[in-house]
Amino acid sequence: STYVLYLDKKMLLNISYNEPKVKEKIETLVGKPFTLKERLAMNGVGSSKLLISSASVDIHKLLILDNNLNTCNLELRPNGIILRFRSLLETYAFIIPYYKLILYKGKAGEYSIHKDHQFVKLIADNKTTHKFFSKLSSEKAKKQLPGIDEYF
Repeated sequence: STYVLYLDKKMLLNISYNEPKVKEKIETLVGKPFTLKERLAMNGVGSSKLLISSASVDIHKLLILDNNLNTCNLELRPNGIILRFRSLLETYAFIIPYYKLILYKGKAGEYSIHKDHQFVKLIADNKTTHKFFSKLSSEKAKKQLPGIDEYF
């Protein structure tokens, strides 16, 4: 229960159950899901299944609870992304608004997603995944606030 509160502050939510408060919190941070028309225009808003190579401590604690392969998927939202993964029989969502999202391209086939002090490193082993991450980068750039140099 205190661990659940701690996770909630970190925007790592258990979304296994249809809870209106959790749905509202997600929609407040990253927006409502794109409409079908918008999804088609964007050629999809979800990634394929991605392998997690490493993660920050609080996410890692959830991932090691079972012996399954650590996988996740990403969903684009108007104001951020949702990284979903499963542990035991529960589904968790790591909610990241664009203004807190930091993307790194590490090794040739690895991307790193950071938010504050949390991170998830993902293995990108095909062209589709690389295309998705470039789409994610351009969506983040569209939502970027204007910098100071744009006023001069």
